[in-house]
Amino acid sequence: MELAAWLILLLPLISSGLIGMGAFRSKAVSAGFSIGAVTCSFLLSLSMVANVETLNTSINWLAIEGLKFDIGLQIDKLSKLMLCVVTGVGSLIHIFSLGYMKDDKDFSRYFGFLSLFIFSMLGIVLADNFVMMFIFWELVGVSSYLLIGFWFEKPSAADAAKKAFLTNRVGDFGFLIGILMVWILFQTVSFSELQLNVQKEDALMLSGLAGFLIFCGAMGKSAQAPLHVWLPDAMEGPTPVSALIHAATMVAAGVYMLCRVFFLIEGTWAMEAVAWIGGLTALMAALMAVQQDDIKRILAYSTLSQLGYMVMVVGLGGEHDDHYAITGVAGTDAAMFHLTTHAFFKAMLFLGAGSVIYACHHEQDIWKMGGLRSRMPKTYWTFLIGTFALCGVPLFSGFFSKEAILVVAFKESIPLFLIAVVVAVLTTFYMTRLFIVAFTGDARSDYAKHAKESPSVMTVPLLILAVPALFAGYFNMHEPDPIILFASVMAVVFGFLFARAIYKNADKDPLPAKFGIFAKAMNERFWFDEFYQWIIENVQENLARITDIADRWLIAGLLVRGVHGSTELAGRLLRLAQTGNLQTYAFWFTAGLVAVLVFALS
Repeated sequence: MELAAWLILLLPLISSGLIGMGAFRSKAVSAGFSIGAVTCSFLLSLSMVANVETLNTSINWLAIEGLKFDIGLQIDKLSKLMLCVVTGVGSLIHIFSLGYMKDDKDFSRYFGFLSLFIFSMLGIVLADNFVMMFIFWELVGVSSYLLIGFWFEKPSAADAAKKAFLTNRVGDFGFLIGILMVWILFQTVSFSELQLNVQKEDALMLSGLAGFLIFCGAMGKSAQAPLHVWLPDAMEGPTPVSALIHAATMVAAGVYMLCRVFFLIEGTWAMEAVAWIGGLTALMAALMAVQQDDIKRILAYSTLSQLGYMVMVVGLGGEHDDHYAITGVAGTDAAMFHLTTHAFFKAMLFLGAGSVIYACHHEQDIWKMGGLRSRMPKTYWTFLIGTFALCGVPLFSGFFSKEAILVVAFKESIPLFLIAVVVAVLTTFYMTRLFIVAFTGDARSDYAKHAKESPSVMTVPLLILAVPALFAGYFNMHEPDPIILFASVMAVVFGFLFARAIYKNADKDPLPAKFGIFAKAMNERFWFDEFYQWIIENVQENLARITDIADRWLIAGLLVRGVHGSTELAGRLLRLAQTGNLQTYAFWFTAGLVAVLVFALS
């Protein structure tokens, strides 16, 4: 089993290395290695679930006096769940990519990058200490940069990749400082040792600060406000990449990490900060999604909103509930439950969007689609299942995991519970809007009129994902809370009826005319990007100019050149006295003697 654990991690790296070395120029061989590696990792993950309760194995990587770091693998309930999600959904996305990317000239490079990304993500899942996690955390950043900017010839794709990379660096700076604080406080970075030490130490304030700084890393990876701006622009990558990043892997890394190190923030002030950041992100992103017209951007903001749900419920914590027996604390249990169901139905929605875009010759504007129900029946039905799951329609997987979040929110914070219910209404509204406009009515463009169902290599992964999107919630069923059940169902009903009334026969979006500046604010994403651009141009640039002036004139001019100039001047003056003439030296000797006598006698 130890060998199997290492193979789960290393097989995608071997695949990426073989493809990257160019030993296999064939598209089929490159795709075969990549798909084979992630599929084998998935099968080995299933064997871990079946045969291993817990497992720890490590190799010493660095040992200095008082400092020891290992590359260690930790297999437990939490990591086994995440392994199956990452490798299972990743395998289906790899297969879908065979059809979606078949005509791309850089087909082999694409699969090499996919394997590198899966390796990096698995490293985060299996890490048993902060140093190893941080190394793979940065590798995920690099590989996502390569995937988002895969079509780097497009300026927008190159810019989106840089934006994602730089935004994540901001969060990762806080993450790194948090790791250093943990080391200073507890003299270890091992998760198991830290959990024991935190329980012994009376350092809640400092532990909370360290935990919040570590959460900054999650704010970047899981795109929590105000570091959310990179995620929608990541749509510039190929659609399967969007499914990989926005469904089960990269954006889920932050939530997974929070659940893994929850003991650092448990009982501290950081919990409330985490909960409110998550809740406000969920609300803000849902509002943004209401006025987006790009099918992938709608799903991207939906991902932001659902991630906000997960982060919020981790921050809320709550008492242990045996119905959510994944990690031992109700908030983290509910978060991981929703992360799992979300991975399935959101991956299916993104791949369904990819199927639509492929059929419509890469058109992404929902107002140029319409009438796809009869032309793309498999995509239509799977997209409908994914929409129901995301909205939380009863009996679909998302209903159970959303209800778990609402239960914790209702017990721990009524204001955040109300925000969560509003988000549920908005989620149903914007997904109904998307579905009605894109799939029903008449075709609004020639592309939509001539669309036809995608090939089987793209529709089979959709059909497979439809199964867990329907039934994944039943693995964690529990007795429903009447209040929560009523609120959840009414949110779906109200959101659906409102969207249907507005968009059933609409040829264009009527909301901008009705809501004016508020609709424009949602469409423009509340001008976050413009605000950051203003900060860069007016604050950062001015600070750079001030720093340049201080460096050029104060430090270099006055201090460096000033000290250098005064030394040189003193040297030149002293050189005038060094004539080599005996009479001059006798004069200076006499003058000095007189000066000493005057000083002594005065």
